[in-house]
Amino acid sequence: MKVKEMIEKLDLKLLTKDVSEDALYAEVEGGYASDLLSNAMGQGQTGMVWVTMQGHQNVAAVASLIGFAAVIVAGDGPVAEDTLHKANLNDVVVAATEEPAFEVIGKLYELGVGKKD
Repeated sequence: MKVKEMIEKLDLKLLTKDVSEDALYAEVEGGYASDLLSNAMGQGQTGMVWVTMQGHQNVAAVASLIGFAAVIVAGDGPVAEDTLHKANLNDVVVAATEEPAFEVIGKLYELGVGKKD
């Protein structure tokens, strides 16, 4: 599934308006959920979608470093403007939802997004 398709199916709000078409049409290859940046860095993999409640600028840095296909900020967590600026500069898709992380992860699983092999 492509990032753009995931955003539409989950009715997410796209927060990074200046990302490339390549970023929006990247393949979602798996999923990861954590609010600890060190866990995301150690266990996340390129092509995964990362579900978190964190919205500070280090989220954009980690997402860019790992090569996550997208970041979903769940639970109506605040996303700082400097986060969006950094994400746009690094072509990182950041989307948000009011739904809790548990619900978002369940919906991703129903859409076929699971653990990356």
